[in-house]
Amino acid sequence: MKQLSFIGTFIFVFLLVIFVQPAMAYVGPGTGIAALGAFIAIVVGVIAAIFGFLWFPMKRMLRKRKQAEAEKAKAGEAE
Repeated sequence: MKQLSFIGTFIFVFLLVIFVQPAMAYVGPGTGIAALGAFIAIVVGVIAAIFGFLWFPMKRMLRKRKQAEAEKAKAGEAE
């Protein structure tokens, strides 16, 4: 019975794909600009997330490394 349901669904989807009709739809300029703005917002959000998760910890690590080298140099001068 399960297989019959699968075959029926497959045939239905196949017929929908074969006999597709054009939508005759119109996307106005406001909708296009909104879609473009949403796409740009997603791209900027991904870049900001990568920047936040990678750059700031690396910057902190580099700062600690620089401070350790400066302290090491001061200790070497003191001797």
